[in-house]
Amino acid sequence: MTSIKKKLSASLEDYLEAIYNLTRDFKVARSRDIARSLQVSRASVTGALKLLYSKGLVNYKPYGFVTLTEQGGKEAKAVAGRHTIIESFFVNVLGVQQQAAEQAACRAEHALGPVVISKLLNFTEFSEKYSKKGADIAAEFQKFCRAKGV
Repeated sequence: MTSIKKKLSASLEDYLEAIYNLTRDFKVARSRDIARSLQVSRASVTGALKLLYSKGLVNYKPYGFVTLTEQGGKEAKAVAGRHTIIESFFVNVLGVQQQAAEQAACRAEHALGPVVISKLLNFTEFSEKYSKKGADIAAEFQKFCRAKGV
C-alpha cells in the first residue's frame, strides 16, 4: 500500500476513478464531465481536483482539462481494478443485477482490503475454471438462491 493510498479518502478515490474512466474514453476530463459522472456539484469537483493536484495525482488548471499524472494513473488504475473485480464477483458469482452490482461495488471497493479482493478474484477464477469442467458453482449457487426466494 502506498503512502498516497493511505491519505486518499473514499471520495478522492471516486474522483480518481471517474477521471481515469473519462480519460480512458476521451483522453482528457473536464470538471463538468466529472461532476456528471459522480452526480456532484462542480464546486465539489473543483475542491477535489485541488486536493488531487496538491498530492501530485492530477494535472489541473481552473477551466482547463484534467489528466492524471503517472502516479495518479497508477492509483486510479488500482481503484478501477478493485471495482471491476468486486463488480464481476457480484454479477458472475452471486448473480446480482448489473446496476445493483455497480452501486455495491462502488461502496465495497473502499472498504475491502487487498486480501479480501484477492480472494474474491481467486474464487471467481476458481468458479469459472470448474464451470468449464461441468461443475458450475456460480450457477448452482444462483439456483440455490432462487429456490430460497432471494
